[in-house]
Amino acid sequence: MKATCDGQVIAESEATVVVEGNHYFPRGALAEEFFVVSETTSFCPWKGTAHYLDVVVNGKTEADAAWHYPDPKPAAAEIKGRVAFWGTVMVSS
Repeated sequence: MKATCDGQVIAESEATVVVEGNHYFPRGALAEEFFVVSETTSFCPWKGTAHYLDVVVNGKTEADAAWHYPDPKPAAAEIKGRVAFWGTVMVSS
């Protein structure tokens, strides 16, 4: 699977985990130079607190376009250390 933003591959892995239709990429599969920590968080009753990352490509910032659960609840343990995308980030095989 590949995650792209503005034509740039920002993550690539053959080992994604799909939860609720979202591919969660291993953190090590991200091209870290395209990510900046965001202050945004949200809460999911069964996964826990999500933390967000801005995606910066070609001088454009896509706010909160990636998220991860640093300390997921037990029911979502499989996504610990993984990142998912939405918005202008396209995920394809």
